[in-house]
Amino acid sequence: MRTVTGPTDHVVVVGAGLSGLACALHLLGAGRKVTLVERDAGPGGQAGRLRLGDYLVDTGPTVLTMPHLADEAFAAVGDSLARRVELVPLHPAYRAGFADGSWLDVHTDGEAMEAEVRRFAGPAEAAGYRRLRHWLERLYRAQMRRFIDTNFDSPFQLAHPDLARLAALGGFGRLDGRIGRFLSDDRLRRVFSFQALYAGVAPARALAAYAVIAYMDTVAGVWFPKGGMHALPRAMADAAAHAGAELRWSSEVSGLERTAGRVRAVRLASGERIACDAVVLTCELSTAHRLLGRAPVRPVPLRHSPSAVILHAGTDRTWPHLAHHTLSFGAAWERTFDELTRTGTLMSDPSLLITRPTAHDASLAPPGRHLHYVLAPCPNTAVGPSAAAWRDLGPRYRDSLVAELERRGLDGFADSIEEESLVTPLDWTAQGHAAGTPFSVSHTFAQTGPFRPRNLVRGLDNVVLAGCGTTPGVGVPTVLISGKLAAGRVTGERDRTPRTSRMSRTSRTSRAADPRPTAPTASTAPTTPTAPTAPTSAGAHDPS
Repeated sequence: MRTVTGPTDHVVVVGAGLSGLACALHLLGAGRKVTLVERDAGPGGQAGRLRLGDYLVDTGPTVLTMPHLADEAFAAVGDSLARRVELVPLHPAYRAGFADGSWLDVHTDGEAMEAEVRRFAGPAEAAGYRRLRHWLERLYRAQMRRFIDTNFDSPFQLAHPDLARLAALGGFGRLDGRIGRFLSDDRLRRVFSFQALYAGVAPARALAAYAVIAYMDTVAGVWFPKGGMHALPRAMADAAAHAGAELRWSSEVSGLERTAGRVRAVRLASGERIACDAVVLTCELSTAHRLLGRAPVRPVPLRHSPSAVILHAGTDRTWPHLAHHTLSFGAAWERTFDELTRTGTLMSDPSLLITRPTAHDASLAPPGRHLHYVLAPCPNTAVGPSAAAWRDLGPRYRDSLVAELERRGLDGFADSIEEESLVTPLDWTAQGHAAGTPFSVSHTFAQTGPFRPRNLVRGLDNVVLAGCGTTPGVGVPTVLISGKLAAGRVTGERDRTPRTSRMSRTSRTSRAADPRPTAPTASTAPTTPTAPTAPTSAGAHDPS
């Protein structure tokens, strides 16, 4: 594995999102001095916190999967996720509603899900689910170590027996076709293939290997941190500070001082200069390229994932058929992905994600009130309406979205709203996200693994990239891995065993017998810093 050359005693990490925080903790555990620089008033990046009146809103991810990856970062400094954050396992992980009026609870427990599939679609589909679950577990084991949790220096690293195992599992076929080998019910096939949208690819064109995301969502377990998803970056920042990191909030990076192929200092917009031995940039890829003064030359331009419109609504009521996470599928499927990725038009029959965090933490809203987070995928600004077009389009789309929710059983939703915030590609663009999407570079074959933008920078010996735009990719688990991989580039340590924490000991023992991660135990959440407001301008933070 190629690593940063020369001294690495003092590392500046730019961006305090999940990848930057994970990187900082792994660097601290390896004995490096770390200065963490963040343009916002506190940690989180895209996993930030917005206050709407008396409502506390997560601005980014709503799902925590693979929590042992976060625990690895805490364990690097002798801490643990279980000590810092109280996690609640979600049962069901999702509730899926379909255009024909049917409903399915998606359980990560195998027996519970098999029984639910039998109720929903009959014994033949339940047997197919059992086979699918076994395949997903094997797929995960074949990919995780060799193709996800690894630093690539060359495509030749793919030449490994695990590649043959992945091929034998059908990983290089198409996702929808592979899922169809196990399940014939179209509704069930959607539940196990919609995750391709996270990777920015339609299921009909996505590699079957991307079913590993469905493994994380439907097999490995889904958790919710008390205090919201923002509780995780807050806790990671607390652990980093306790381990000796210098945390610099409200500090935007304006430039890098370079001589003889090395960055010697990071310059802040305030005029301050922070001398360093190495730099890790965890900001949006386009922002990192701007700071570096150039972008790598690629045979074809980077393609970006679809974007999303998000309506955050604080309401005076909720609806009993909503779970913590509810997937509301429209009747259209292939046409929907074509609209999102090819024609660039808004979904004519939308599929929506509705998250109700107050289902498991009433403290996020005033007494008797509820939070609803409604996510509608939309085209990015490279293929769909421009960022400027969303100034007029946004309010109209908000009204059509509210009307669609009411048609789908959320009667009185419009009248129930007390506080709201609408986020569109205009806002994502203002925050510095290329193509107006927070989901970064899509996971086409040419932008995956060794073909994805690498985390080392050609021509600079001491700069490393992290975050969803680089290795291994988009999503909370992968950006946590990205931070660890970036730290490994600095320290040269591929598999450093962290100082043992209670959870890490339990997880290692459990995973020896079961590929699923062990859920952390509940504990009292620590005191946390003041929550930042949502980011409003381009700068340096992790977009994950």
